[in-house]
Amino acid sequence: MRFLFFIVSGIILFSCTENAKNPINSVAITPVFTDSLTIRAILPVSTTSAWFAANRGVVGLLVDTIPKLATIKYEEKPLAFRAIAKTSDAVFVLSIESPAVLYKIGYSGNEATHIEEVYKEEGEGVFYDAMTFWNDKEGIAIGDPLDDCLSIIITRDGGSTWQKVSCDSLPSIAKGEAAFAASNSNIATFGNHTWVVTGGMKSRVLYSGDKGRSWQVYTTPIIEGKPMTGIYSVDFYDEKTGIIVGGNWEDKTFNQGNKAITHNGGKSWKLLANGEIPGYLSCVQFVPNSDTRKIVAVSTAGIFVSNNQGKHWKQVSQEGFYSIRFVNDTLAFASGKNKISKLVFK
Repeated sequence: MRFLFFIVSGIILFSCTENAKNPINSVAITPVFTDSLTIRAILPVSTTSAWFAANRGVVGLLVDTIPKLATIKYEEKPLAFRAIAKTSDAVFVLSIESPAVLYKIGYSGNEATHIEEVYKEEGEGVFYDAMTFWNDKEGIAIGDPLDDCLSIIITRDGGSTWQKVSCDSLPSIAKGEAAFAASNSNIATFGNHTWVVTGGMKSRVLYSGDKGRSWQVYTTPIIEGKPMTGIYSVDFYDEKTGIIVGGNWEDKTFNQGNKAITHNGGKSWKLLANGEIPGYLSCVQFVPNSDTRKIVAVSTAGIFVSNNQGKHWKQVSQEGFYSIRFVNDTLAFASGKNKISKLVFK
């Protein structure tokens, strides 16, 4: 009986440590901006404000429910923005296709002070997907492959100048392998570490441990082999624990091979909740201060949460979004078709 008691106690202890404290059971959604825009790039500043970038050349700062909007054109052509990043004194937006143009927007408080073009790339096949900064001086943006490698540009001077990384310094890309501009979340960084995810014919992870100076490539079990299959989003809680999600954009209910986790910095990945909800996902985020247990993912099908590191998921809303970014451990901003909303998880 004593031996049985120890076994039962161990099971109870293990079960408790597997599940998050204060699990997420619901979400309250409050619309804070509506317009006829497609908004795939959002960046919270505080609990009351967020920057965003959209199609039709629109870049905005949302303060409470009041938007301050600017329309950026290149030679009278409105640009489509799906990448946004910021430092302590500037916001950066990058358009997707040729000409891909990167702008630095200086700001003070809630006011933009100037807009300047800091990088431009033209040519067949040019298409940029996502952008982020390691710190106030160093940042990275990635795009679809040209020649034999992904397009990667890096700044080391606070975003004033950007240089394209030579294919000689990058892993080779397979034919039909690319990246997706679904939610500005196919790059993740932690400290000096960087992870970039791909899809299409191959679903892989490119990893750099030195802020983009050298790279390795890791395979994953995420679905691949068709133009719209693969990894759409990546997030890392720390330098070891990360999650990737995606699926098949052309079959959004297909729920196999679309979620995986790593505990060794991306070297190996294990499928999560294979064959269970949800299906295709466009963005995933670890909840801050959750000890890696709580995860939230979004897609056009709704909002999904896991309280046990992705082992099981539940749907807390059928309202669809493209992207989500947390402000703290309960509040996030989410963007989608024609809208931005505040999400409060309970």
